[in-house]
Amino acid sequence: MWWVRSARWVRTFREHSERNWGVVRVLAHGGLLLIFVLLAAACRAQSSTQLQPAGASASPPVEASPPAAPAGEATTEESATPAHPEPAQISDSRLGLSVLKNIVLDQKAIWTSPAQLRVDDANWLLPVAGIAAMSLASDTHISKTLTSSSTLVSRSNTFSNAGVAAFGAVAGGLYLMGEMNGDDRRREAGILSGEAALDAVAASTALQFLFGRERRNGSNAGGAFWRHGTSFPSDHSAAAWAAAGVIAHEYPGPLTKFLVYGLAAAVSISRVTGKDHYPSDVLAGGGIGWLVARDVYRAHHDPDLGGSSWPSYRETRAETGNRNFHNAGSPYVPLDSWIYPAFDRLIALGYIHSAFQDVRPLTRLECATMAQEAGENLTAANAVHGEADAIYAALEKEFRSEFSVLDGEGQDGQGKDQSLQLESLYSNVTVIGGRPLNDSDHFGQTLYDNFGRPYQQGFNTYDGFSAYTTSGRFVVYMRGEFQSAPSGPAYPLAARETIATVDQTPVQPATPVAATDQFRLLDTYVSANILGWDFSVGKQSLWWGRGVGGSLLFSDNAEPIYMFRLRPMEAVELPWILGPLLGPMKSDFFFGKLSGNEYPARPLIHGLKLTAKPAWIPCFEMSLLATTEFGGVGRALTTASVLNSFFSTHSSDQYLPSRSPGKRTIGSDLSYSIPHLRDWLQFYANGLLPEDNPTTLDMSKSPIYIWQRLAIRSGIYLSQLPHLPKLDFRVESVYTDPPTDRSQEGQYIYHNNFYRDLYTNKGNLIGDWVGRQGMGFQGWTTYWFTPKNSIQWGYRHAKVDSNFIPGGETINDGSVKANWQLRRDLGFSASIQIEKWFAPILAPAAQTNVTSAVEIQFTPRRWGL
Repeated sequence: MWWVRSARWVRTFREHSERNWGVVRVLAHGGLLLIFVLLAAACRAQSSTQLQPAGASASPPVEASPPAAPAGEATTEESATPAHPEPAQISDSRLGLSVLKNIVLDQKAIWTSPAQLRVDDANWLLPVAGIAAMSLASDTHISKTLTSSSTLVSRSNTFSNAGVAAFGAVAGGLYLMGEMNGDDRRREAGILSGEAALDAVAASTALQFLFGRERRNGSNAGGAFWRHGTSFPSDHSAAAWAAAGVIAHEYPGPLTKFLVYGLAAAVSISRVTGKDHYPSDVLAGGGIGWLVARDVYRAHHDPDLGGSSWPSYRETRAETGNRNFHNAGSPYVPLDSWIYPAFDRLIALGYIHSAFQDVRPLTRLECATMAQEAGENLTAANAVHGEADAIYAALEKEFRSEFSVLDGEGQDGQGKDQSLQLESLYSNVTVIGGRPLNDSDHFGQTLYDNFGRPYQQGFNTYDGFSAYTTSGRFVVYMRGEFQSAPSGPAYPLAARETIATVDQTPVQPATPVAATDQFRLLDTYVSANILGWDFSVGKQSLWWGRGVGGSLLFSDNAEPIYMFRLRPMEAVELPWILGPLLGPMKSDFFFGKLSGNEYPARPLIHGLKLTAKPAWIPCFEMSLLATTEFGGVGRALTTASVLNSFFSTHSSDQYLPSRSPGKRTIGSDLSYSIPHLRDWLQFYANGLLPEDNPTTLDMSKSPIYIWQRLAIRSGIYLSQLPHLPKLDFRVESVYTDPPTDRSQEGQYIYHNNFYRDLYTNKGNLIGDWVGRQGMGFQGWTTYWFTPKNSIQWGYRHAKVDSNFIPGGETINDGSVKANWQLRRDLGFSASIQIEKWFAPILAPAAQTNVTSAVEIQFTPRRWGL
C-alpha cells in the first residue's frame, strides 16, 4: 500500500539522517526553533504596541494608507507583478475558497504582467537584465571554484530545506495564534505569507520547465539551458523571499526584518553551497519571490489591521521629487570639452555628490543638473569658496538655456521647443618633427585619445565644426572635420613578421602609409529623450572609465563607431535588496559595429555598464561592465548567437559558429574619496578581465587568482595642492601584462584567436593606448587661472614586453599645453611634446620626435536660432 511504502521511506531516511547528520540536525533544528521563537516574540510585541498602545483599550490606531499612484498611473503597475483591485474589496483573513480565488487572481496578475510594462520600466528592467546577464556569464565558473566538501554540501541542503520549512512553520504558527486569540492581523500574516510562497513556487516551477536548465547536483554539469533540467530559478529561494517579504511588512520592525530577510538570504546561499543551484538561479528566484510578495501584500493586505505600506516603484519615484526633464531633447557634451575637467574639480572639492564620473559623454541636461546641484551647495556652504565660485559661474553661463528647460520654460528660456545652434568652429595645425609611433595595437602611439585622427611626420591639419538642432524631444547632432596628414614609410620585414606572428595573420606586403586628405564625420547622431531615457543612433564616442589618460574598455582613442545607445538621464534605485545594497544606479548600453577590421570583417559589439553609489560606503562609486564582440564574416548572425552574446554561460569555444557568443570581456571601476579628505583627494581604478578559455586556463582556481589575469588602470587625483588652491595633480598607472601564461606573445589582453583585430576600429584600439602587453604611467599638474584658462605639464612612460615585441619597446615623453580664452567666443590652445622611443624591431637606435600643435576654437553661442 502507498502508506506502507511512505512509512518505509520515511524510516530509511530518518535512519540515514541520524547516522550521518545527527549533530547537524540538532544544531539546525535548534537554531530554527530559536528563530521561530524570536519571530513570534517580535510579531507579538509589534502587534501589542501597534494595535493597543499605552493608554488605549480595544480600538487600534489608524494606519496610514499606501500612497496613491500619481495622476495618470492609477491602472498601470510598473513591476512584473501589477496590483490587484483595492485590498479592502478582496481581503480575507480566514482560510477558505477565497484564498484559492486569490491565488488564481495572483497567477493571472503574474503571467499577464508583461502586458503592463511601460517605457519608464526600463529604469529598473535594464539594470536588472544587466545584472542577470553578468551573473549568468560567470556563475558556472564561480560554482566550479566552490569547495566540494561532502559535509558542507549535505549541511547546506539540510539547512535550505529546513529554512523553507521554518517559514512554513512561521506562517502556520501566525495563523493558529490568530485563530486562538481572535487576532485578524496574525491570521492575515499567516495566510498572505503562505499564499505568497505558493504563488512564487508556482511561478518559479513553471519557469524551471520553460528554461530547462541543468542542475548542478554536486556534479560538474555545465548549467546549460533547455536541457530538461529544473535549476533556473530556485524555488527554495523564491518561497523564502516571498514569505519573508510579507512578514517583514506585516511586522515592519528592525528585528523582524533582520531575521526573516537574513534567513531568506541564508536559504539562497545554501542552495549554491549545496551545489544544487547556480548563483543566478537563487538571484532570480529571490527576485521573483520578493516581487510576488509585494503583489500579494498590495492586493490583499487590509491596512486597517496595521503593518507598513509597500509602495510601487513608480510611487517611490514620485515621492523622491526628482527633476522632470519634460522629454526635452539634449545633445551630448563632446569628450574633449573643457566642461568635464571643470566638473571633476567641483566634484573633488565636495560640491557635487550625485555625479557618476565613469561614463561619458553626458547630455547637456545632465550637466545642467550637476551645475544646479553645485550652485545649491555653494549657497548652503558657509566657507569661502573662491575657486569653486569661479567654476560654477562659468558653468552657469554655459548651461543657462538648459536651466530654463529644467525650470519648464522651454529650450531657449522663452517657451520655444526648437533651436539651431552652431556649437563650434576650430582649426588645428600639428607639426611632427621626427618619426612618430602610430600603431596602438602593436607599437604604441605618439598622439593618443585623439578620435583616431591620422598623423605622420610632417605637417598635419584638421579643421572642423560641430552643430546641433533640437525639436521637442529630438536632437540632430553633427561634428565633421577636414583631415590632412602626409604619407609614411612601410614597416620593415621584421616588424611585419612579428605582427603576423602575434596576430596569427598572413605577412602583409611592404605598403607605405598613404597620405590622407579627407572629410570625416566624428560624432554624428540622432537622439530622442523619451520619459527621461536618451535613445541615440549614429556615430558616437564613449569613455568608460574613471581615468583621464586612458580607459581599458572604451575610450576616444579610435574614431567614433556606429552604434545605438540607451541610457537614463537620472539615477534610480532598484527594487528588492538591490536598492539598499547598491544605492542610486545608472546604466549605459550600446550596440554597434566596428569598421576597418579584416580578421574577421564587419564584427558587431555591444556593452553594458552599471554604476552604483552604495549609501553604506560614503564617498564610494563602483561599476560593473561587460562588452562582447561577436558576429562578423565566418560567424553567422542568428537569434541564438545574439542571445548567447548576452546570456551565455560558456565561452565561445564551446559553441557551434552559428551559436557562438563571441569574445566577451568584463570589467569594473572603483572610485573612493577618503571622507575627511574628500575635498581634495580621490583614488580610482579600472580593471579588465577577458573571458576565460577552459582549454588554456585552469578554471578550478579560486577567484583570488583573478588578480593574476587582470589588466588595471589606477590613479590618484588631488584637486588642489597645499597652499596652492589653483594647482592640481594627477597620476595614473596602467598595466596589461598580467603574469598568466595566456599573456605570452600578446595573445591575452585585446586578443582572440578568431577576432584577431579585437577591439579595434579602423586600426586603432577602442581601449587603452598602452596596448596589448605593456605597462606605463602618466602624470599631470595643471594650474587653473580660470575654468577655461590653464597651463598643464605632463609626463608619460611606457614599456612593451619583449615577449610580445622582440627586443621590447620603451617610450618616454614630456609635454606642456596651454589653453586660453581670448574672449567669450574665441579660444586658443598650444602644446609641445618631446618624445623618445626605442624599439629595436623598428629602428636600431633610439628615435626622438617633437610635436607642436596650435588650435583656434570659435564658439559662437549667439549664433543659435
